[in-house]
Amino acid sequence: MPDKFTAVIADDEAPMREQLKARLKEVWPALHIVAEAGNGIAAIELARLHRPDVIFLDIRMPGKNGIEVASQLAQVAQIVFVTAYDEYAITAFEQGAMDYLLKPVEADRLASTCERLKQRLRANGSAGPDHSGAAKIEQLLARIMQHSQARKPDYLRWIQASVGSTLRMISSKEVLFFRSDEKYTRVQTAQAEYLIKKTLKELEEELDPDEFWRIHRSCLVRVDAISEVTRDFRGRQLIQVKNHPEKLEVSRNHGHLFQQM
Repeated sequence: MPDKFTAVIADDEAPMREQLKARLKEVWPALHIVAEAGNGIAAIELARLHRPDVIFLDIRMPGKNGIEVASQLAQVAQIVFVTAYDEYAITAFEQGAMDYLLKPVEADRLASTCERLKQRLRANGSAGPDHSGAAKIEQLLARIMQHSQARKPDYLRWIQASVGSTLRMISSKEVLFFRSDEKYTRVQTAQAEYLIKKTLKELEEELDPDEFWRIHRSCLVRVDAISEVTRDFRGRQLIQVKNHPEKLEVSRNHGHLFQQM
């Protein structure tokens, strides 16, 4: 009778989760996927709920990244990191004998990883990782997290906009706000307006979150471009940006950004 082991998959990209599930079905058909998470916070909640034997973690996820998630779950399950980059983390995993997979996940590599997992789980009586090993993992994760926090991310600094046959390079520091406009995104500076095809979601992921805030599902505003926030007779919060007459509405979901109002 095959061992009945369980797993949780955490990755913010659904196609990546589907690919990993398909590969796992090929190399470890007896493994039962009990839950999937699209962000780090959900991964922690689902892992604590289901107590899986294995957790497959993407390193870069919203909410909490894979390193932060693993630091909380190293005592709960065997951890396997799935990543497309982060060379420092991969080197650290190799030195610390931790399991990791590179995207796109290859069947041969996954098969060898699964064999190691089975051996460990059987040795532990399927009770998860031994606590002495988990303590070493936590120390390793703390070092990786310290490194990743010390390294400043490469945020988007230049926006490319086509104006006729000319390509205009707009510094992110020039931008007052971004607003979605049907198939395009409007880029507003103090001097002019431009249209680009990059979505607000893409921009939000690429811009420094300390410099740009989403105030509405259709609007990102540069924080230091805000001159004042007022309320209209209907109680809506309205932002006045510097050097521009237009007022921007703050949605209820983002009203907490201006709690003093």
